Amino acid sequence: MSVQERKERERAGRERLIVATARELAEQQGWDAVTTRRLAERIEYSQPVLYSHFRGKREIIGAVALQGAAEMAAALRAATRAADGPRARAAALARAYLDFAERNPAVYDAMFQLDGGLAFAHEDTPEPLKDAFAALLESLGEVAGDGVHPALFTETFWAALHGLATLTRARRLPPEDTERRVELLVDRLAMV
Repeated sequence: MSVQERKERERAGRERLIVATARELAEQQGWDAVTTRRLAERIEYSQPVLYSHFRGKREIIGAVALQGAAEMAAALRAATRAADGPRARAAALARAYLDFAERNPAVYDAMFQLDGGLAFAHEDTPEPLKDAFAALLESLGEVAGDGVHPALFTETFWAALHGLATLTRARRLPPEDTERRVELLVDRLAMV
């Protein structure tokens, strides 16, 4: 291995450590607790080393969001792969989405609530975000109904899921009714 390859591997390892530490700290104490000073202390590197990877907290949030998008896409695909039929896939997708949001609140915030400097629904949207939307579209496009654009339907269904996730987490909706909401959403919105 060349010196350059070793340095690149070490740099990538430091970057993974920064993102993992930011994510862990955010999940434990919230995003307000994530500062470059605290991250530098936790990973035992100086702040200038941290800044050599990320220009600041916004870019760190963006990196966590991209990681979360990849994880969410994988979770959605795994859940829908095990379901039999379009309705079952739509319901499994909804459950997996809500479960991901509940289990990873800080990551979910990085993806959809905080400014991570990422473009959504543009040509320059990062690939993990495009893939997360594709994971939604793969199952929801088939239940959009006649004459309904699959991507538009997927956006609408996603918006409903996001609302359910956000309102349940904020304790505006009782969590014990989540399954009934999923069934209602699938039954009324999906044309299966």
